[in-house]
Amino acid sequence: MQLAETGLAPIQLDWLEPPRVVLVGASRRPGSVGRSVYDNLSCPGRPFELHTVNPHPLGEPGEGHFAGVSDIPQGPGLAVVAIPAAHVAAALRELGAKGIRLAVVISAGLGRQSEAGRAMLEAARQAGIRLIGPNCLGLILPRHALNASFARAMPKAGDLVLLSQSGAIATAMLEWAAPRGIGFSAVVSVGDMAQTDIGELVALFARDPGTRAILLYIEGLADGSGFLEAARAASGSKPVIALKAGRSREAGRAALSHTGALAGSWDVYRAAFRKAGVVAVDTLDDMLGAASLLHLHPEGSGDRLAILTNGGGAGILAVDALARTGGHLAQLSPGTIEALDRACPAGWSRGNPIDIIGDADAVRYESAIRAVLEDEGVDALLVMNCPTGLIEPGEAARASAAATARARRTGREIPVLACWLGDANLAASAPVLQDAGLPVFATPSQAVAGFAALVETRRAKGRRARRDPAPALPDETADAREVLAGIRADGRAILSEIEAKRLLQSFGIPVVPTHFIASLDEAEAACRAINAPYALKIVSPDITHKSDFGGVVLGLSDAAAVERAGKAMRAHLARAFPEARIEGFALQPMIARKSAHELFIGIARDPAFGPVVMFGAGGTAIEVVADKAAGLPPIGPEDARDMIGATRIARLLSGYRHVPAADLGAIAGVIEGVSRLAVALPEISELDINPLLADAGGAIALDARVVLG
Repeated sequence: MQLAETGLAPIQLDWLEPPRVVLVGASRRPGSVGRSVYDNLSCPGRPFELHTVNPHPLGEPGEGHFAGVSDIPQGPGLAVVAIPAAHVAAALRELGAKGIRLAVVISAGLGRQSEAGRAMLEAARQAGIRLIGPNCLGLILPRHALNASFARAMPKAGDLVLLSQSGAIATAMLEWAAPRGIGFSAVVSVGDMAQTDIGELVALFARDPGTRAILLYIEGLADGSGFLEAARAASGSKPVIALKAGRSREAGRAALSHTGALAGSWDVYRAAFRKAGVVAVDTLDDMLGAASLLHLHPEGSGDRLAILTNGGGAGILAVDALARTGGHLAQLSPGTIEALDRACPAGWSRGNPIDIIGDADAVRYESAIRAVLEDEGVDALLVMNCPTGLIEPGEAARASAAATARARRTGREIPVLACWLGDANLAASAPVLQDAGLPVFATPSQAVAGFAALVETRRAKGRRARRDPAPALPDETADAREVLAGIRADGRAILSEIEAKRLLQSFGIPVVPTHFIASLDEAEAACRAINAPYALKIVSPDITHKSDFGGVVLGLSDAAAVERAGKAMRAHLARAFPEARIEGFALQPMIARKSAHELFIGIARDPAFGPVVMFGAGGTAIEVVADKAAGLPPIGPEDARDMIGATRIARLLSGYRHVPAADLGAIAGVIEGVSRLAVALPEISELDINPLLADAGGAIALDARVVLG
């Protein structure tokens, strides 16, 4: 639910430092949620007053226990509700009357469509209460010693926020974070997000001076535009890292057009994250790695990585992982090579990765690390250690810590990552490394994924700084709306190919000249207006993909051939698709470009984020090839180029062998035009340009299809 729909005030940061906490549903019964939350809130030295509510005594008389909400004192604070769903609405009404303005509803069974869920939302609205949840783990604020959840333990206080749609994932993240020394300023399990969604909480913690980075576990969002606005604002001042679960194409498969079928859930979220400056990670390990680095280096890092190891195999694995992320090996300077020559035996690798040989001792580790950290061409350093019987793991760790500390004292503050392979090796060294401010990883791939998050953080800041392009011009929209008005007047939702091309032309998108033939008797006159050879296509509001039904014939040499092809097409469709309404034919010249590439550009509508522009390899096998990239409008020149570069066909478009490079500027221009169209005409639910023919001479739309919502 969007905040504007509730009429309630936004959650404020000072609400997260409540003078009291009211636990409705406190219990002494072992194994109950009420008992777990009660135990967590009852920590000694808490800076808030605790009031518990339960009709039954908790076993110990006390001033803070009450039989009902109506019995608690008046005053502000936070409520935690862990009672059966049927009683939640009544409790909220009473809490509002007592001055409570924020409630964490842990109770389940309160879905939006359920009677209890609707009653809860209405009671909260009437009482002026903001809700977190329901069906959630709870809220944890380590700096305020407040654990209003049924998590196992209070995490270490720190400067990271975790916002999670899964309570189970949140608790697992906390347990994994503890031995890594990762601390949190807040952990919020948002549950069903009945009233408060992740976007509002991102905006809230963006204003928190005690939060340096925001971590998100997302399964799905309802208010995509609200999330984009909040995340884009937040990422300007602190990193926002997201793990999106449920990367499925199921929602897109029911769409009518090719573009809709290609616009899978993950494609859209990935585009949204890029638009908002959010760094996407693939696994929980990657999120932890990003967290351990970003609270030390919130500005991110350049992409030149040096890899130092006592084992060549580990170095190779790290290089492979780096290549997969798009990072680069740092080029060591001649001075660094000379310093490493002095620090290492003759057999060292003399390049990056820096293999200092398996017999490396603490002195060699420290000298080599010092040499690399003095190289201005290195943006970050990954130090690895493979267990051997020649050196205790703690010695290499202490040497690494000492070399890093020395570099920092001289002002060299680049990220240094540690990867100690082997469980025993890691366990013996991790405390030393973490105390020295070196994030620790168990495998090369995990370490490189953490580095990649640093790099993407800096890149995301650069993308966020791009200005949105200007909206569509009045002349563009006026002609387009004239076309759409005619479609609406006819009671149609699908534009003919000729109407679709006129729509594209109004936004400056080049199209092949196309003539409508209502009767084959008009073929000869139409052929005289354009050059042979010809392409003939059926025009029918019932046939969406003409080539799938034999509705396209290519390479026709003259008017007679056009007439014969048209008659054969009518006869075939009468048998194959007898219910189809045939309005006529579209005739166009064949565009002969020997080295041209078939591309597609289209629009789909996402229920959360609205219009999505898709680009990729086109042709009849478009869904099988599935080479595509998504972007959220408005899309400017740089974003359009990024979309092109994100596809596999981009390598072909750049030229190869005897084939010159395609005009990428022209292709980007079509993407920008489609983006302007998507923003200016929200009534368009689907659009396909397939194929868009592109080569060194430019780009031109050969076929187009548009559906109104």
